[in-house]
Amino acid sequence: MAKQNILNRIRVLFRNILLSFGFLFLIILFLSFTTLPYWGYYWLGTSQSKITEKPDYIILLGGGGMPSESSLMRVFYAHRAAMESPESRIVISIPGNPEDSTSTARQVAQELISKGIDKQRILYEQTGTNTRSEALQLQQFNSENLTGKSILLVTSPEHMRRAVLVFRKAGFTRVSALPAFESAIEAKLFFEDDQLGGNKILVPDIGGNTEVRYQFWNHLKYEILIAREMAAMGYYKLRGWI
Repeated sequence: MAKQNILNRIRVLFRNILLSFGFLFLIILFLSFTTLPYWGYYWLGTSQSKITEKPDYIILLGGGGMPSESSLMRVFYAHRAAMESPESRIVISIPGNPEDSTSTARQVAQELISKGIDKQRILYEQTGTNTRSEALQLQQFNSENLTGKSILLVTSPEHMRRAVLVFRKAGFTRVSALPAFESAIEAKLFFEDDQLGGNKILVPDIGGNTEVRYQFWNHLKYEILIAREMAAMGYYKLRGWI
């Protein structure tokens, strides 16, 4: 009898866990049809993003490898900032060997150089492996104390709030931020399903429904990015890094 009671409790627990995950999944799906995921993503990118002065150093924080979406987006915005502030230096904060021409840091630098940035403006911080260690490594850098310098952080939108808070916690007092947001395509992407040929099947046409074709999937992605970033911020808060 005792064994049967234990089995029943396990079944009830397992059922409740499945129901909880199912309910959570439905909430995630529902939110994907609203604008809330976008505004959460937007908040992470802009809540701490202000440019108050011309930067002495533009700090391009590492993302993915090169080429990758995150790195190319950050290069695009770092280049724009560098052109607007020609006296600034650019710090590529990506771990690796900058003497290796195939390293991510060097490939990022080559992308900037190909866009017209003087290679003499580019410096490398090659040891930081997360945002906290990058901030600590950049406190004393290039024979200067950077905590009192004007710096401009360039990183992905979901990472921007945490990055600014980390650098401020590390003693940087003049922190501006430039989130690398994507630009929406300007063309209308509607089409008539039946005009494209192929099988005629008994399902609704989706050519005029960009919410199903694009927004739903983009918002699912935003929800994952937000969840990951909130978990990271919670960990950083517990560690006293923000």
